[in-house]
Amino acid sequence: MVSRLQLPNTFGRAENVSVEYNKSLKGDHGGLLRFSKPLNGNPDVRFSSSLYKMNLEYPWSGFKETARGLDFDFSFPSNLGDHCLRWEGVWRDLRALDRSTSFTVREQAGHSLKSSIKHQFTRDSRDSLILPSEGSLIKMEQEFAGLGGNVEFFKHDMELQINKKLILDSVIQLSLAGGVMKNPNPNTEIRINDRFFLGGPLTLRGFTTKGVGPHSEGNALGGDVYWAGGLHLYTPLPFRPGKGGFGDFFRSHFFVNAGNVYNIQTDKPIIENLRGLSEEFRLAYGAGIVLMMGSIARLELNYVVPLRAQTGDRINSGLQFGIGVTFL
Repeated sequence: MVSRLQLPNTFGRAENVSVEYNKSLKGDHGGLLRFSKPLNGNPDVRFSSSLYKMNLEYPWSGFKETARGLDFDFSFPSNLGDHCLRWEGVWRDLRALDRSTSFTVREQAGHSLKSSIKHQFTRDSRDSLILPSEGSLIKMEQEFAGLGGNVEFFKHDMELQINKKLILDSVIQLSLAGGVMKNPNPNTEIRINDRFFLGGPLTLRGFTTKGVGPHSEGNALGGDVYWAGGLHLYTPLPFRPGKGGFGDFFRSHFFVNAGNVYNIQTDKPIIENLRGLSEEFRLAYGAGIVLMMGSIARLELNYVVPLRAQTGDRINSGLQFGIGVTFL
């Protein structure tokens, strides 16, 4: 549930002020105050700032977090794509979710202060954000944390998606994603609330949400490097029921996806780390139905068969349901 109060053109120069409160079914809630303004009368070049407080639960990792933060954004286009430069300062309080939280997670409980700068680049030529039939997406994000506070890391994350229309209104889609992060201080480890996670109906189907990778007593610990890929085929429903109407919002879905999340072992050679990252992958395939909910989100109901998993992974074979905006 999201409640929003918006004041467009607040001071008569296309400024926008909004106040937002959101609450989810699983207990997450928080509030946000945001201000944005175009620069030099150009609506594509904007400055914005947010002040927020969020209370979030991460049941797959056994912790909850209260985050209080402030950020400043500067977004602008270029010939290559859209850019966003951001500074973020956030005070985080991490606590055990319940009595079953593992000791490994409890060790990281407490307060942390992160001050970071980010650069986001997006080049999107898709004809739809929810269920595209043509076009491509390139998305990259670099983050450096360590400008004050007690959190330090370099982080790079990227996503690639290519869509190609085939005969009979069918679409083939290739999706790739990957990321790596490193702590410049070898004496401290990257915190669990900064790491990469993988698994679930929005990323690696056939596994529970964030269920891939290292675990401790059932709690997902994440990793500092990951990769994932998916090959999808979308077709109209058999016999085209509801063609020209509500039936056009449905698609048959066939897919295969693979990926891995891994912790780099600094005491081992690079070639050995690369071998572990490439050989210890997970693999699943399946088929299902996709419902496009306008331009808001999409819903997937798939039957998934995991072919390959590693010790400790949380497998979700059979029916798997997902709803969201971005899917791998």
